[in-house]
Amino acid sequence: MGDQGAKNHSEATDFILVGFRVLPELHIFLFLPFLFIYIMVLLGNVGILVIILIDPRLNTPMYFFLGNLSFIDLSYSSAVAPKAMANFLSSSKSISFVGCVVQFFFFVLFMVAESFVLAAMAYDRFVAICSPLQYSVRMSRRLCTQLVVGSYFCGWVTSILLVSNTFTLPFCTYRVVDHFYCDPQSIEKISCSNIVINQMVTLTLAGIIILPTLIVIMVSYVYIVSTILKIRSDEGRMKAFSTCGSHLVVVSLLYGTAFFHSFIPSNNAELRKVASVCYILITPMLNPLIYSLRNKDVKEALKRILGKAKAWL
Repeated sequence: MGDQGAKNHSEATDFILVGFRVLPELHIFLFLPFLFIYIMVLLGNVGILVIILIDPRLNTPMYFFLGNLSFIDLSYSSAVAPKAMANFLSSSKSISFVGCVVQFFFFVLFMVAESFVLAAMAYDRFVAICSPLQYSVRMSRRLCTQLVVGSYFCGWVTSILLVSNTFTLPFCTYRVVDHFYCDPQSIEKISCSNIVINQMVTLTLAGIIILPTLIVIMVSYVYIVSTILKIRSDEGRMKAFSTCGSHLVVVSLLYGTAFFHSFIPSNNAELRKVASVCYILITPMLNPLIYSLRNKDVKEALKRILGKAKAWL
């Protein structure tokens, strides 16, 4: 009886991730696209990391930030996708309390870090285009390292605060999370207490993170566009635009899908899940393609690596 009681108590602390509300027979048709996209996320971002690490010509601030962006994309997708895919093939669809906390922690950590890394990349492009003669001095290795470490630190602090804010709530016995991962808003809904203060804390943290990073990105691009328009030759303007075009597309994808998700009514759970898929899986899958297809340096580095691989074979 004691063992059975302990088991029942342990099960009572689990959360149930509902996932997408489709017939059980159709779960395999959700699993397969998730699997394909996640494999593409792995291949694309690991590929970018390997190219940057192997090719010494890419040992520049721009590619240092890009490598960290790929690592972050890979990390927050991996915090969510494996468990979501496992639940598509499982009848219980449960996740332990500790598992939910860990998933929540790392997802928030890397999402916040990505916002700051994208802001750092915008500043890097601003210096490269607006002050090219001072680039090597202003974008020193020390500053780049500080910006990246600061990005992860901000993600870590935010994650600690949000985990404390969310998982100290008293939860109802019926712990069913209407999502495919431990989404903050979905978890707050199953709390048995007043969550107004918790929501205010969450919104305040979101504002502290989103506003400064967006301001840095927007101000940087105002100066970048202003500088590019002053370039007289068409070739010079195109070259300048090409150096920041990929970053601008990536920023638009991430913030566009995130804002779309935030404006979806809370009672439209299925649409919110689809929007979550966009920034958890689709955006990390597209980022390596955007940078590899639009970036001459990456394409040339890939050709050199493949050429060496053929020579060895």
